[in-house]
Amino acid sequence: MTISIDLPEILPLFPLPGALLLPRARLPLHIFEPRYLAMLEDCLKTPGRLIGMIQPRQGPGGEKLLSAIGCAGRVTAFSETEDGRYMITLSGISRFRLRDEVQGGFTPYRRAVVDWAAFARDTGPTEEDPGLDRPALLSLLARYFTHQKLGTDWGSLKEAEPELLINALSMLLPFPPEDKQALLEAPSLATRRETLVTLLEFALRSGNGDEVLQ
Repeated sequence: MTISIDLPEILPLFPLPGALLLPRARLPLHIFEPRYLAMLEDCLKTPGRLIGMIQPRQGPGGEKLLSAIGCAGRVTAFSETEDGRYMITLSGISRFRLRDEVQGGFTPYRRAVVDWAAFARDTGPTEEDPGLDRPALLSLLARYFTHQKLGTDWGSLKEAEPELLINALSMLLPFPPEDKQALLEAPSLATRRETLVTLLEFALRSGNGDEVLQ
């Protein structure tokens, strides 16, 4: 489904290590810090209700930096708890490239000037992956889940459309932040699936010396 939404030049940012949002996917978030409660309040006043999810990173001198690419999500559901916190759902709209952080102003949260030009595909129709070998991917996943002592709904994985399957696994599997960033930056669904397979194989090789990949 093609998404029609005005993409702003300036975007509020939510730097969150390990949290991955992808276009046409959904990410539940728990908002409780005062600065992000203020961000949510401001966001809900805008037509697009967009928040930019982005990975923080540490510079060579220990300074707090941001990754070059993030993904904007539209607030499509929210509920308030009795103690003033919020549970929200972000629906992924498009990736963006960080150009410059907005300095000054009166917001307690970070904002940035962003560029959407390289990610026109994100607001287009659902992506396909003709090269997906579902049985081979599910077999690899079964070994990974066993190794990590994780459970899953295999029926849903077997029936999910390729984009939903690959993006959901990319978002939910417990990879470190730098690997999540690599999945985000993959230029196509097929490339993301290839990256995902590589990460799963690497986890099996490095996590257990007895594990042998066939």
